[in-house]
Amino acid sequence: MKTMKNIATKVRCISVGAGFCLIFLAGCSALPAPPVQPAVFDFGGGADAPLAEAAGAGAPAGAPLVLADVQSTGLAEGSTALQYRLAYDGAQQLRAYQRARWSQPPARLVRQSVASELGRTRPVLDTRSARETARGPGAGRLLVLRLELEEFSQVFASPAQSRGVLRLRATLTETGPQGERLLGQRLVNAEVPAASQDAAGGSAALAQAARLAAQELAGWVAQTAR
Repeated sequence: MKTMKNIATKVRCISVGAGFCLIFLAGCSALPAPPVQPAVFDFGGGADAPLAEAAGAGAPAGAPLVLADVQSTGLAEGSTALQYRLAYDGAQQLRAYQRARWSQPPARLVRQSVASELGRTRPVLDTRSARETARGPGAGRLLVLRLELEEFSQVFASPAQSRGVLRLRATLTETGPQGERLLGQRLVNAEVPAASQDAAGGSAALAQAARLAAQELAGWVAQTAR
């Protein structure tokens, strides 16, 4: 009889232990999965590295140019959203990829791309460096380029076709002893077909569009600032 009681007690203990294990496993299976981290894109080719202004040793001999921070419309300040439009379904609505973003705000990436291209032919300064240059001895002619990023998105003509679209409004002025005068204004449009209809394809197309826009701006500045 005692043996039977011992066996019954052991069975009950095993049953209780198994029950706790089942409850524990059920609780573990109910835990939320870790969030999916968004894919992060930049312009590649070192464009995402901190900008080294080209006013140092070995800088080109062209007139120095101040490249102000690029102003942006359609994005909250500091936003890194990678945006797209569906031209076939609500073309006026900007949407953002939920699982993809830029490494920096688009306006900053565009500025770096433009500064890199302009720096091939002349020293490129930020506004702080420009103030120091203006106070220095022998300060002379100084060009100022202001840019407004009006469009920077992947535009889908259909679910199977899209392109990266960039539109920049540029204003070039010149400062000197007599003050600041307008040299010219220009609207730059660059469009590049996307190789794939997703964030990866859109970001690559937009990076290429930024490089094309930078090249066009550099040529325009060289012609206008003569």
